[in-house]
Amino acid sequence: MNRKLYILNGSNLNMLGVREPHIYGSTTLKDIEQNCLTLADALKFDGVFRQTNSESQLIDWIQEAFLNDAALVINPAGFSFGRIPVLDAVKLVRRPVVEVHISNIHRRSEEYRQSTISVAATAVICGAGANGYLLAIRAVDDLWGGQAEG
Repeated sequence: MNRKLYILNGSNLNMLGVREPHIYGSTTLKDIEQNCLTLADALKFDGVFRQTNSESQLIDWIQEAFLNDAALVINPAGFSFGRIPVLDAVKLVRRPVVEVHISNIHRRSEEYRQSTISVAATAVICGAGANGYLLAIRAVDDLWGGQAEG
């Protein structure tokens, strides 16, 4: 049986490739989704990839990941900053949680530097561009103990 992996994306990430390409690059979220699901499958994960602009929807999906005993790769985007309800949901997840940011949030203006979600994450990857998602999936695999047998 494959392990479950939720790859969840927060606000405005549906606009990747168009929104501030000087910060986020030209890769679209659809490109990221295809690359993530291909790697997840190769590492024997049942991958779920989603994006929302709604904080309540993101919380529902994090809770779903918890109920399905899934690991979590999350780019909370704007929900990273001061969003206690998202943090509380992330704290539920028992499997590895890797937070991803396409840009290096520590090199940005002050309001983007401190992610509330990071305190509950197993690991944080920022500044690696769209490739950060693939690094995060590999980190989840390592943190979970390597590829599932079978």
